[in-house]
Amino acid sequence: MLGRTRRAVRERGAATVDGLPLDQVRTLLAAVDEGTFEAAAEALHVTPSAVSQRVKALEQRTGRVLLLRTKPVRPTASGEVLIRYGRQLARLEQDAGAELGLDDALGPATLPIAVNADSLATWFLPALVDAAADRGILFDLHRDDEDHTAALLRQGRVMAAVTSSPVAVQGCSVRALGRMRYRAMAAPRFVARRLAGRPLREALPAAPAIVFDRKDELQDRFLDLLAPRRAAGSARLTAATRARHCMPSSEAFLAAVAAGLGWGMIPEAQAGPHLAAGTLVELAARRPVDVPLYWQQWKLDSPDLAAVADAVHRTAARTLSPPAPAPAPG
Repeated sequence: MLGRTRRAVRERGAATVDGLPLDQVRTLLAAVDEGTFEAAAEALHVTPSAVSQRVKALEQRTGRVLLLRTKPVRPTASGEVLIRYGRQLARLEQDAGAELGLDDALGPATLPIAVNADSLATWFLPALVDAAADRGILFDLHRDDEDHTAALLRQGRVMAAVTSSPVAVQGCSVRALGRMRYRAMAAPRFVARRLAGRPLREALPAAPAIVFDRKDELQDRFLDLLAPRRAAGSARLTAATRARHCMPSSEAFLAAVAAGLGWGMIPEAQAGPHLAAGTLVELAARRPVDVPLYWQQWKLDSPDLAAVADAVHRTAARTLSPPAPAPAPG
């Protein structure tokens, strides 16, 4: 009996839901996740030609172009709709299989989640450990700037995200997690070499900064607090002319600032040991930059997704600053 059930699970790819063949929808998902038709074919144990034919058949059925044939492939707006649909079906299938005791046939649950690098390096990992210990969930993490993780939800690439946006993506719920506090830091020798002898608002804009990547605007936000661009006679430089080093890793970012390569905005959770050891000094103690964080997830009745959300909120409540109070009405 169990063998027949497992065969039925494997053969469900030939079924249709609302006229869309599931094998074609799953192939579309594989192409987006793997990046190329060749890699998708390897993951699905079919030929690249079969992948191409399934995607083309799905496009003909829907009457829309679903993928841009770039490297990696990219979904169109219509493709994003089907990707979200396919992931929801896969999630529901996984949850139903778990409730029916078919875990061996379906394999372990995998949740795609988007998270910013600083959260991953400081407070987010314990939440995943907590959820995995309770339910044996596997995670497929997508790292991006907190201002951009919501886009991965819209594209259907992830089912949940830590984001800086309080505006819910269509089909998602949103809940405040708290505020991640950053402070402007530099090594003592960097301060002595590049910042001494002038007011900070004049010296800092011209000094080399460390940024995570070209999306990282935290240093700019701090400079706006320090020397607003609208102020007469401001020494503020444009983003195009400022000297900056890109360090696309939270650990490398911290190490670069501590080594004296430049100044940067460091999460409080990472800064403490360096301040105590004297390897970092704070540049403006009264001007922290707070980044509000939110948890957005699909509105999907999934026990695994709910368990991860609970673990994330518990961990955030212990480690982040409380969310800012809502403004008074009127």
